[in-house]
Amino acid sequence: MNFALYRDLLAVRPIRNLLLVGMVARIPHSAAGVLLTLHIVLTLGQGYAAAGAAAAVMTIGIAAGAPWRGRRVDTVGLRRALVPSVVSETVIWSIVPHVSYELLLPLVFVGGLLTLPIFSVVRQSLGILASGEQRRTAFALDSISTELVFMIGPAAGAIVATAGFSVLGLTVVGVATSLSSLFLMWTNPPTRSDQSGLAQDPAFEVAQQEGAEAAIVAAAPANLQEAAAELAPLAAAEQRRQARLGLRHKVVHNFTWCTTAVAAVFAVAAGAGMVLSGSDVGIVAALQTGGHQSEIGLVFLFWCGASVLGGLVYGAMHRPVSPFLLLLGMSALTIPMAFAQDTWTLALLSLLPGLLCAPVLSAASERVAGLVEEGRRGEAMGWYGSALTGGVALGAPLAGLFIDGVGPGAGFASVGAAGVVLCLVCLVLQRRRRSRLAAA
Repeated sequence: MNFALYRDLLAVRPIRNLLLVGMVARIPHSAAGVLLTLHIVLTLGQGYAAAGAAAAVMTIGIAAGAPWRGRRVDTVGLRRALVPSVVSETVIWSIVPHVSYELLLPLVFVGGLLTLPIFSVVRQSLGILASGEQRRTAFALDSISTELVFMIGPAAGAIVATAGFSVLGLTVVGVATSLSSLFLMWTNPPTRSDQSGLAQDPAFEVAQQEGAEAAIVAAAPANLQEAAAELAPLAAAEQRRQARLGLRHKVVHNFTWCTTAVAAVFAVAAGAGMVLSGSDVGIVAALQTGGHQSEIGLVFLFWCGASVLGGLVYGAMHRPVSPFLLLLGMSALTIPMAFAQDTWTLALLSLLPGLLCAPVLSAASERVAGLVEEGRRGEAMGWYGSALTGGVALGAPLAGLFIDGVGPGAGFASVGAAGVVLCLVCLVLQRRRRSRLAAA
């Protein structure tokens, strides 16, 4: 490994500033998930199923808003596109902690719809500022910095919420995110390469898209909610690329590319999202129930750190591993987390499923790219993102339902077992398909 690439990259001032701005801007929302969950459970007196449902609603809002926000950046520029976030973040997150649960749901949906699109903006700008080998290094560094943020943010959110200040904490999240939006508008990082002449270069477009995909799959597990939702604009980006290259006539608007094998990979993506979002809720519930809320950050540190390490190791491997087997392993290794007796055993038990997290998503993304022709790959990645987002939206309330009905450990067991069953079904169907093809 050539670690000098990181040093050379950070020596470029615009890239260094962008990474710093992105890291700071992500801190408020990295704490929002834990704050919102504990506010619903502790302040509003609802269960973890209700908290998971709120997380699912917010995820759906992010997924619905991501393509529109991306188009706005393309058409009107970054500064005008961020105006809704500047206003909505402070207004909505100042109101959310003061309303009932029934009113909270539509508010968090709108909050997700208009959230600061920091993930996609940073990736888009890095694709402009970095070139050649630096681009992949830049995306990798951005993913690592994001994981570092999510090792810190949930701990801060847990401390604030358990101290009885969830109302203040959620308000601060909104105000801080609005300030981050203003700072991003002031720095105004480039989101187009018109002046550099790269906008007409097909290789640039393909590398930018591949780098965005790499950043997303390396970003798990903690920020999966927003990263998964922001995969959707890749389909629109691919269509714009084809239009500029004069290839629109080659795009057939049907789903002939969506074979059984591709659909199975989408199922893996949904399963991964379900297991990870359910584990997220399970970690909060396990520590809150045991009175160790202030130690949530420690578990996230082990979990996210293992994901980073697993991604680095998988990326250095010469041969791919089946995403079905990786998800099967991650799901099965999530189940023992249900038997954790304290913070340290939970943190240690999170290491093994965490190690397989980034490899699962990376292998699934790689499989989609290998199964779908280049002309339809952007659309396929958009649907891949939808599957991942759907899994994220399902996992949190599923885990919450079992946590409320059985106990905190049941959240891990439920999503882990569901992931195992999903993998086994996919593997059986895949084997039957191969048998039919061999017989034919």
